[in-house]
Amino acid sequence: MKQTDPPDHLDAPATVAGDSPYALFRNRDFSLFLIGRFIAVFGLQMLSVAVDWEIYERTKSTLALGIVGLSQMLPIILWTLPAGYIADNFNRKRVVLQMTVLICFSALGLTLISAFNASVASIYLCLVVLGSAKTILWPANASLLPHLVTREQFPRAVTFNSGTFQLAQMLGFTSGGAVVALTRHAWPVYAITVLTSFIYFIMVTCIRRDHKAPERQPFSLSNLSAGIHFIFENKIILGVISLDLFAVLLGGATSLFPVYARDILKSGPSGLGILTAAMPVGAVLCALLLAHRPPLQKAGRSMLLSVAAFGVATVLFGVANQNCFGSAIPNAVWFWFAFLMMVICGAVDNISVVVRHSLVQLLAPDEKRGRVSAINSLFIGTSNELGGFESGFTAWLFGQAIGHSNATGSIISVVIGGIGTIIVVIAVAWIWPQVRKYGKLA
Repeated sequence: MKQTDPPDHLDAPATVAGDSPYALFRNRDFSLFLIGRFIAVFGLQMLSVAVDWEIYERTKSTLALGIVGLSQMLPIILWTLPAGYIADNFNRKRVVLQMTVLICFSALGLTLISAFNASVASIYLCLVVLGSAKTILWPANASLLPHLVTREQFPRAVTFNSGTFQLAQMLGFTSGGAVVALTRHAWPVYAITVLTSFIYFIMVTCIRRDHKAPERQPFSLSNLSAGIHFIFENKIILGVISLDLFAVLLGGATSLFPVYARDILKSGPSGLGILTAAMPVGAVLCALLLAHRPPLQKAGRSMLLSVAAFGVATVLFGVANQNCFGSAIPNAVWFWFAFLMMVICGAVDNISVVVRHSLVQLLAPDEKRGRVSAINSLFIGTSNELGGFESGFTAWLFGQAIGHSNATGSIISVVIGGIGTIIVVIAVAWIWPQVRKYGKLA
């Protein structure tokens, strides 16, 4: 089958001269966008850690922690379709700025609530507002990036963007915990998020290139759902999103890290922190490697192989313990082997992210790019949440529910998830051969 070429619709700023992968940073607008986003994600990740700590510290309830996730997921469900419509029918840069201001005020609200020990219900209310702002921001933010670089630079820009996101998450997670540990309060973290959001606002304001919104389409169900229709009509995008959706849904070993750290690998809280950092470390290393290479020549095959490798590494992580192989090998050796498997998962997952995000932005026409990005974010966001639930439920089912330990149930859950991921790769390659045959990522 003939490969479908990306439509020639990207707004192309002046090409940045130079063969170095870092020549892209001579593009002032892209540098402002990337650095600003790093700062913003860093602050938001710090906030998420502090919220979890404060809620549990004040309530001592796991149900209260569950409501934190619900208060973040509810806005995703409510706002995804309108968010795509907004990104396509309004100035995207202005949308990013407005939602960043709303995030800033939400973080300020959390700061005051925490400092004056206001009710937990008011924290949830701020989280709903914060989640709404993030949901509307995401497709506008993602759709703005193609306007800042040329088509040739776009895959490398996505690589840097993905690596920066992972690095910000990793540093934000550890920094948020450190600030809470030092101050014994969450409000200083929230105050830092106010500052990081304000910095991002200033940096986006300084970006010169802009998205000129087309003639506004009527606010109707047909226009709201245009992104869904486009995805189902474009077999390549449908295939890559489905692959990522089910791979994340089945391969969610990260939600079981506490069980592995405490009961299986016997590494304790410090081991949990190290395991949590493993996938971001792999993603950052992969981003640096991809940045020094030309765009993937066989992008579809690379994505399939990377997700298959993710499944294999997940299976190996699942069985890397004395429960499966006896005590001949010390737990410390198994721990670092498990860490290495998660680093590999992070690296190959980053390849999948780069290919998926590039194809979504390259193949979607500009007038629908926001709505397609919104549906993409819905699939990925909900699959992360549902993947954690699937892993926990499977671990419970094969653990306590049938008379085994949490450790045994978790091992079975992780291994089944890894095998399921490999099966999904085979199914996608067979159902959507267009994905397997897709060539150069540019």
